[in-house]
Amino acid sequence: MTLDELLARPFGSYGELIRLHARQRPDHPALIEGERRVSFAVLDAMMDRVAATLQRDGIRPTESIAICAGASLEYAAVFLGALRAGVAVAPLAPSSTPQTIADMAANAEARLFFVDAEVAAELAPVRTQIAVPWIALDESAAGTPFSRWLAPAGSRPTPVAIRPEWPFNIIYSSGTTGTPKGIVQPQGMRWVHVQRARDHGYGPDAVTLVSTPLYSNTTLVSFFPAVVLGGTAVLMPKFDAGRYLELAQRHRATHTMLVPVQYARLMAHPGFDRFDLSSYRMKFCTSAPFAAALKADILRRWPGGLIEYYGMTEGGGTVVLKAHEHPDKLATVGQPAEGHDIRLIDEAGREVAPGEIGEVVGHSPAMMQGYHRQPDKTREAEWYAPDGKRFIRTGDVGRFDAEGFLTLMDRRKDMIISGGFNVYPSDLEAVLAQHPAVAEAAVVGVASRRWGETPVAFVVVKVGAGDTAIKVRDWANARLGKTQRLAAVEIVDALPRSAIGKILKRELRDLYVPPADL
Repeated sequence: MTLDELLARPFGSYGELIRLHARQRPDHPALIEGERRVSFAVLDAMMDRVAATLQRDGIRPTESIAICAGASLEYAAVFLGALRAGVAVAPLAPSSTPQTIADMAANAEARLFFVDAEVAAELAPVRTQIAVPWIALDESAAGTPFSRWLAPAGSRPTPVAIRPEWPFNIIYSSGTTGTPKGIVQPQGMRWVHVQRARDHGYGPDAVTLVSTPLYSNTTLVSFFPAVVLGGTAVLMPKFDAGRYLELAQRHRATHTMLVPVQYARLMAHPGFDRFDLSSYRMKFCTSAPFAAALKADILRRWPGGLIEYYGMTEGGGTVVLKAHEHPDKLATVGQPAEGHDIRLIDEAGREVAPGEIGEVVGHSPAMMQGYHRQPDKTREAEWYAPDGKRFIRTGDVGRFDAEGFLTLMDRRKDMIISGGFNVYPSDLEAVLAQHPAVAEAAVVGVASRRWGETPVAFVVVKVGAGDTAIKVRDWANARLGKTQRLAAVEIVDALPRSAIGKILKRELRDLYVPPADL
């Protein structure tokens, strides 16, 4: 069977696609990390060994494992091998707090925990809470070394008939308090993603430079098409603008997915125009507000097309801006993707009239099943049209223009997107509330040249408390994840409120005067 024939089916598995490439192009590089390369034949065999080992350990289809580590060839092989066994993967963010990681692993009901030495050191305070076998992907003392855990070379798993409704992965939302929300994406959703990717030039001759973390859905929507469609994924574990440009030129990269802050750093690099980037076919962006001026600069100086995606990890509808085709629409996020139903609703859940502002809701062939073991949260995220059609609520407010391009006005949930990562003010406010000197706190996102947005807290201290803003900030940051840390704390006499007592966060943003180096 050919690649075209496999992709023409309503559903198939990634394992089948990689097996096909291993047979037809065994020596073609599938993965590159630094000076290490893995061919499709080697990757296919490694996936078999991982799947066989999971079966040996009694892990059944639809059960899950968790991975919390830096990007590596081993990380990718475990993820793909688990999928061949029908096992769901929960990729966890190492930048989360140790307690949050333990909570996520528990919520996912992970049967195994894959880690590396750097992450394991951070997790020392909660190690006993993750009471499943630990496997060290980097062969360290963090757990059973990966090579010792893995079944012998040549091991083959019992074939598994993957079903589209089975969970593919569980992607966790940000959070430091309570139980994080695990977004369950089914196998069928990921199959649709890879079918769609061929329209953007992914294929056997594509080279995708991957410089965002493998636990992020932003990364996975680019990483998986790169590999399962027969191309090469070049892994860059830590982003650096100069290093990125060197790798892009050396490997003749054709595709990449970056968040806006990465684009900003690349375009500002003093040597950008000296690198040969003529091999690029398509560049993608998502996860954060993308300034029109930055899009225009990329179109002017970086060869290849530029596509912005607006959507949610939960799925629902996706809005697409093909910036190279619509340079007059750079202030928008584009039009609904083909087959995606995007609507706007008011606070009462009624659709708004054309041209009016409303909350964005979406329906598509690629939607989450729900939040793992949190049915109440799932119901909160859903909206049903009068005919019973299910939509996912985004919490974002927008407006369509006469040509069907969507402009985002604000985020109802006040979520902050810092460096491409979602930061929820309520999580930070809950931590600040635990400080003995804090009476009230409100967190807002402010513009940052370095991160796009960054969180700043406004705090009312208790009478007689002598704590300084710097002390409160440092206390909170010691308890927050790396991507959540506060840029500043401002001590105020009172928080501005509306007549009904709601804190007016827009007024707080307007009050803040950022330092020049923010």
